[in-house]
Order: sequence, then C-alpha cells, then structure tokens
Amino acid sequence: MAKYSKVLYDYIGREYERKNLYLKEVALLQDKIAHASQSEKQTLKNQLKELISKKDSHPYLLKLKEYEEREKKFLEELKAKSSAHKETLDKSLSKEVAELELALYVSKLKEAFYKDYVQLTYDAEFGYREAVIQMKLLPEVIEKTMRLEDELRKALTLKAEGDKEAIGKEIAQFKAEQKALYDTRSEELKKKRNDGLISEKALKNGMKELKKNYKYAVRVKEFEDPDKMKKELIKSRRFELKDFIKVSRRIVNADIADARRNTPVEVMKTQPVNTAIGALFPGVGQLLNKQPVKAALFFLGLVFIYAIAIPYALGYGNYQGSGIAGLISLAEGGRRIDKSLIFMIEGIIAIVLLLFAAGIYIANYKDVKGTEKNVMKGIRPKNWFETKQSIEEEGFPYLVSIPALIVIAFIVLVPIFTAILLSFTGMDPKNQSKFPWVGFGNYKLIALGEGLAGSVFWQILAWTVIWTLLATTLAIFIGFGLALLANNPRIKGKGILRMIYLLPWAVPAFITIMFFSIMFSSTGALTEIIENVFGVLIDFKNDTFWSRFILIMLQGWLGSSYVFLLSTGVLQAIPEDLYEAADIDGANSWQKIRKITLPMVLFQTAPLLVNQYTFNFNNFSIIYLFNGGGPFNPSVYGNLAGSSDILISYIYKLTMDNQYQAIGAAISIVISLGLMIFAFIGYKNSKAFKEERL
Repeated sequence: MAKYSKVLYDYIGREYERKNLYLKEVALLQDKIAHASQSEKQTLKNQLKELISKKDSHPYLLKLKEYEEREKKFLEELKAKSSAHKETLDKSLSKEVAELELALYVSKLKEAFYKDYVQLTYDAEFGYREAVIQMKLLPEVIEKTMRLEDELRKALTLKAEGDKEAIGKEIAQFKAEQKALYDTRSEELKKKRNDGLISEKALKNGMKELKKNYKYAVRVKEFEDPDKMKKELIKSRRFELKDFIKVSRRIVNADIADARRNTPVEVMKTQPVNTAIGALFPGVGQLLNKQPVKAALFFLGLVFIYAIAIPYALGYGNYQGSGIAGLISLAEGGRRIDKSLIFMIEGIIAIVLLLFAAGIYIANYKDVKGTEKNVMKGIRPKNWFETKQSIEEEGFPYLVSIPALIVIAFIVLVPIFTAILLSFTGMDPKNQSKFPWVGFGNYKLIALGEGLAGSVFWQILAWTVIWTLLATTLAIFIGFGLALLANNPRIKGKGILRMIYLLPWAVPAFITIMFFSIMFSSTGALTEIIENVFGVLIDFKNDTFWSRFILIMLQGWLGSSYVFLLSTGVLQAIPEDLYEAADIDGANSWQKIRKITLPMVLFQTAPLLVNQYTFNFNNFSIIYLFNGGGPFNPSVYGNLAGSSDILISYIYKLTMDNQYQAIGAAISIVISLGLMIFAFIGYKNSKAFKEERL
C-alpha cells in the first residue's frame, strides 16, 4: 500500500493536521512501521491490515459518507431554491445586480449548511469560508452598484438646461478670442526669432506650448455646452459602473482564491491515476482534475494532434508527399510529376508538427501530474481565476514566445533541416526531379577532394581563409588607426575627417564595388593611369594575384568604416585620468596604446570583430560584383569556379549555375559548422565573455 503523509501542505508548504481520521490513523501506523524494530513490525502491519479491511465501517468514513449524501441533496435543493428566489427578485433590477443578489442568497444558504461540518472535512471548511467571504463583500458591492446605476439613470434623464443658442455664441466668441490671442503670441515669438533673441528650438517649443494651451482652453470652454456636458457625464458614469463591477468581482475572486490556497484538500488516492488516463488525450486529465476551462484549452491541442499533426505525418493533406514515409522514400517509384524535394520538405514539416504535438503532450502530462501530485499533498487544484493569474504573471514570457517559435520553426528551422538532409542526397544535374539518399558520399567527395565538384574544394577553402584573415585584419587596422588619428586632440577638423572616414559605409557597397570593377578593367581609368605613369600594362581582372590583391584592399577600405565607428565610440569613453596617470609614470605613446587603448577597445569590440571575420568569410557580394569570381583557369579550377571565388560564391555557382545542390548543401553545412566553432572560440576567449558581459 502506498504511504500517506501524516500532515497536509498548502501551496507555500505550511503544515495542516488531517481531518480525515481514517487516513490519519493509516499514516500514523505506516510511520510507526517505518521506525519500528523488526519484532514490532509484524504486529503493526497486522493492525494496519485490519484497519484497511474494516475501512467501510470506520466511524469517520461513515460520517463523511453521510455528509456527502447530505451535501448532494443540499446542492440539488439549492438549485431549485435559487431558481425560485430568482423569480422573486425585483424585475427592475439590472442583470448585474440580480446576479449579485442571487449569489448573496446562495452564499447565505451555503454558510448555514457548511458551518456544521467545518470540523469534519476541509471541503466543508472551504465551502464555509467561500460563503462567508461572499456574504461579507457582496452587500457592499450590491449597494454601490445600485447607487452607480441610479446615478447613471439620473444622468440619462438629465435635461440640458440653459439657453443653447446663447451658450453656443459665447463659446464661438471665446474660440475666436483664444485664436486671436494664439495668433498674436505666435507672431511675437516669430519676431523674437527673426531678431535673434531666441533659437529655432525655442521657437518650436514655444509654438507647441501655445497650441497646447489654446486647445486646452477651448476644450474646457466647450464643456459649458449642456449637450456635451450631458454626454460626458453619461460616459463617465457608464465607465465608473463598468469598472467598479469588474474590480469588485476581481476582489471577491481574489479573496476566494486566497481562501482556496490556504485550505487543504484530502483525497484517498496515492497514485496519479488522472495522469495515466489523460496522458495521450490532452484535456481529459484537466477535466478529471475539475479544471474545465483549462481542459478546453488543452482540447484545442488534442484537436491539433489528432486532426492535423498525426494525419499530416501519415500523408493526409500533403501536397505531393506522404508525410514521414515520403521523407524516407523521396518519391522513389512515385508518379512522374512527383518531386523528391517536395517529399523531403513535406516530411520535414511533418516532423516539425510532430515536435509541436510532443510539446503539447509533455505540457499536458506535466500539468496534470503536477496538479494531481499537489492534490495528494493537500494543495487544491487552481480554479480558472488562479490559473489566469498564473498565466498573466508567470506564463507571459511563454505566451509571447510561442508565436515567435512557430514562425522560427517554419521560416528558419525547416530550410535549415532541408539543407542538412539535402547534403545526404544525390541531387545533381542528372537527378533533379527525383534523387536518392547517398549517405555521407558528398562529404567524402569534399574531404578527399574527388569528383568534379569536390576536386577544387581545398584550394578554394585555402583562398577563402587567406581572404578572410587579410581583408578583415586590414579593415580592423585601417579603422582603428583612423579612429586613433581622429581622436587625437592635436588633429584639427575632426568633423570633416570623421565624415570622410564614414563615406565607405555611407555609400552603398554595390556602387563602390562596381566603380572599382570598371576602373580596373582592361580599358579602365586606373589601369590606363598606371600604364601611363609606370609604363607597365597590367590586366588586373585577368591576373589571379592582382584580382585577389585588389579585392583584399577594397574590402579593407569598405570594412574600415564600421571598425572606425566602433573604435571611436570606445575611445571617447576612455577616461582621460588613465592617460594622465600613464604620463606621470613616464609612458610613451606606444605604451599608452598597447597598455590602455588596445585592451579597452578590444574589451568592448572583440565580439563584434569576430562577427566581421565570419561576415567576410561569406562575403558573396564583393566577389561576385567585382569580377564574377574570375579570372577563370579551367586547368586549375575546372569549369565550376574562378581564381577569386570563395566558398560562398563557389556554392552559388554549384547550385544555381550547375545544379549540384546536394554537394553545395554539404559544403554549406561544413562552412556553418566551421564558422560556429570559430565564433564560439572567439567569443569564449574574449574578455567580455569571460566576465559574463555577453
């Protein structure tokens, strides 16, 4: 037999004596058995066995059964009495007051019934406390509600007194006077601005203030209109009545909820039976726990699981695919119009829907089990008012996160999973409509540098790493150096310098890249200038070294503005005291930069500089726009890439131009993993990360 606790607990862990004397005796015997010597245990077990065998004749349980029968009869009679009392109420009472009067009548009857059984069971004690709370609060609520309704009726029947025509003329005259005053003062302000006595900002603020005062004065005067006064009074009385009823109900419910939390409950069961029954059917467990509103919400989850998620996973409602099965088969042996990619995507969507279904199952299981275990400890299940409060206070972050999670799942996760799974297939120029699973074949081609697509991978990777390190580091050096220069107190015209340094960022990169692409063409202006000045004709865009060199220089210049902006902000925040102290200690300029400036700048910007490296690793636009990845050397790179192509532009050509989607996806996954590892190491080793500033 499962063990009972000797005491009950409420929601904050306070202990209460059991009123169920049968369970109390069982719990005491179980406790004695647990601490008894071996010789005493058998005697105590026999006593426990005898007590359980005579359960139906236990005096307390007989009294409890008698109470439950009387309560059932009382509640049936209460329905009839409340219906009869409702008919006796004054028909002129509003719906709200009639409901409150009926609730007060019912609470009086409950108080009279439950007070005789308060010592018998905690259920009766809670029924009594609930009735007392309503008897205490409802009369005042009814009295004030009736008073507010009376005030509203008076406002509705109030006659608009006064000569409307005369008042209308007075208001019109007042508006004209206020408008003339507004115009006069506006002209005075404008004159002061023209004379240079006030600033433009002061003029704007003054005009705003004048306009605000004019509108306020006119609005106050308009309330002298009897019709408008009556409308506003009615509106005010209606709002006051509605708000009072809402607040009063909330107060009553809050007091009842407080009594509920402080009054334990006793149950015979020691196993979470409702949890087992409702595990596969969300809403059923909540219904068994007597939480109907929460059950209705979980029933929506039940509908989603058995009407949407599971049928879709089995292939029902798919566009072409067959759910999870289609993800495995990839349309193999299917119709001519069936496409493996659609089967894959719909299979992934099916998995996502099943994951949401699993989340609902888990939430349902935890909710029912938590409620049921609390009941066994003595904590009453929350009613809807308490549940709603918990959702508003504790569940708000989850509520606002769920829509974002759904959007992320279908817009972000589905494409990512599609790319991952696509990398294990054989989608290539020969297998576009239907393609098979090939396992790690694509990754093997990349690792061993085999095949038409994989043979140049390592060469392009090497150039991508060189490009990333040199271009980003150059941008950092240029940006930081310019920031130091612009922050030097001896430099004049800092505003102009800062504006010039920010031009690469202000001007769209597309324009800058295309400009230099044209300038360095075989007939471009820069090419001709170099030829005329140095007497050397260089075909920059058809020479591997020079194309790569220009790309690094160009990206160094384009990326320097961002680093300049970051560094300038940090440099201006460094306290001058540090440099003054360094001067006193005899430090030179280089030592101050190395010991003060660099550590302070890197502490703030290191994580962002890591982002710059990851950005340049995948900087497609500059490679594609400058020279399309050229120059092209088929003997080295084949027909799939050029000498200045980096991995991201290589992937673009593989997938978009040559339809090697599978191996392109595999390379993308390799790049993503590599960048994630690099970013993690970079962040982890930054001082800001170590000091938990990120």
